[in-house]
Amino acid sequence: MNKKFVTLLLLVIFLMSISTFALAEEAEVEFWTMQLKPTFTDYINGVIEDFEAINPDINVKWVDVPWADMEKKILAATAAGNEPDVANLNVPFSMKLAELDALVNMDTNLSQEVIDRYFPTVWESNTYNGKTHAIPWYLSTSVTMYNAAIFKEAGLDPANPPQKYSELLAAGRKIKDATGKYIMLPPIAETGRYLEYMVREGIPLLNEDHTKAAFNTDESVAFLKLWVDMFNEELIPRETVTEGHNAAVDLYQSNQAAMLLTGPQFLGRIKENAPEIYQNTQVAPEITGAANKVGVAVMNIAVMKDTEYKDASLKFATYITNNENQLAFSKIVTILPSTKKAAQDPFFTDIDPDSIEDKAKKVSAVQLNRAVNLVPPLKNQNQLNEVINQMVQNALLGEKTPAQAISDAEAEWNKILAE
Repeated sequence: MNKKFVTLLLLVIFLMSISTFALAEEAEVEFWTMQLKPTFTDYINGVIEDFEAINPDINVKWVDVPWADMEKKILAATAAGNEPDVANLNVPFSMKLAELDALVNMDTNLSQEVIDRYFPTVWESNTYNGKTHAIPWYLSTSVTMYNAAIFKEAGLDPANPPQKYSELLAAGRKIKDATGKYIMLPPIAETGRYLEYMVREGIPLLNEDHTKAAFNTDESVAFLKLWVDMFNEELIPRETVTEGHNAAVDLYQSNQAAMLLTGPQFLGRIKENAPEIYQNTQVAPEITGAANKVGVAVMNIAVMKDTEYKDASLKFATYITNNENQLAFSKIVTILPSTKKAAQDPFFTDIDPDSIEDKAKKVSAVQLNRAVNLVPPLKNQNQLNEVINQMVQNALLGEKTPAQAISDAEAEWNKILAE
């Protein structure tokens, strides 16, 4: 073979290999979020700019999608093979994608050092079939807000509000007798809420292999009877059957209820709409049940399994959820970080004792050590939720005894679980 031809051929192969290597090193990561523009445009763009400065071989394209459209758009994009590389998802939707095996397994693709950054119980909220399919990003927990003036009028100690569901009946009777007001509007008519109450109380939802309902117990009957008794004695309003969180906020800020279970961010709404109620408001940890569990709402960062740039996508996912970036995000919006180090920052612990917002922030953050995703992902979850909602409604309205309502719900769950 001609020596010059061989040299030329080798040169072409060398140049092609360099070109291929360069292309392989250039990553274009598409990142979808849920309705963060325009409020958090500067923050997200800042994180992306910092990341790209550290990783000049990775470009991040940010796409913000309206909350209501996210599920439809990402399912359509996945079916068409043009899904994003990294996506901001809530737990129920990320579970749906996990069922489709559409997400990267974080347990096997991240180091233990990275995994250990996050609260273990929060990390576990993204586990399906033994695989963790997303990284927890930002969180929220609820607190108990209560009107100290109503407590004083009822002869209750404002420094010691009810901490457990079992304490609500006695406190509610004192409030009703002294003031004529409700203790609260529990938002148990909202989808999935009563299931969360059951888990806080330590009532098992399913058997060990998740094939049958397990909530038909004496404890479960007694717990439902507690709410029925409060409903019949008008310690909680009749709207409990049909209304949810927004109605609970309205009832509290109209001075008709002594307590409100909600996120710290609602203090601003109360301050604006009912300044006198705001002045009388104190905060305490989220009221819970016998199991002493606190619920946490989790927003995730997931990496799509079919991404062309898995390593780059994982690098960005762990960057936007690291301690520094989560702490910075927490300082511009009322959220909590999912990393242990960020949650221990003085921003959450060194508070102004005269600021109710600071108190709520600290209470909310301290709870993270025992916060869990209360209801595990379940197949046919919407149907199961509807059965529980009907169970509660039937019991509150006296259409069935608590025992019968629970027994019937158990039978319906078992039918659905067997499908």
